[in-house]
Amino acid sequence: MPTEPLSQKEIEDRLRELPGWSLAGDRISRTYRLATHFAATAMVVHVARVQDELNHHSDLTLGYDTVALSVHTHDAGGAVTHRDFDLATRVEAIAAAHGAD
Repeated sequence: MPTEPLSQKEIEDRLRELPGWSLAGDRISRTYRLATHFAATAMVVHVARVQDELNHHSDLTLGYDTVALSVHTHDAGGAVTHRDFDLATRVEAIAAAHGAD
């Protein structure tokens, strides 16, 4: 059974709870800056583990000292759903441990 898309108001309300995250087209996204390439790489590995646990995967990009995520739900026709916010919330919870801002 597909996940239901969130309304624009629901998305805006949820984004207020996630500093740094924004709506970009049909996705929510955020870029984190880290102190070193190694720290960014470690965060990517940690995010990949969380994504596997949730069985929900973002577009995840590793830069020299950045990690960028962009996510929407394919099962909902590419719309933003609660699954995207569950992932974003989990990523926020681990970001500080990697020194991300």
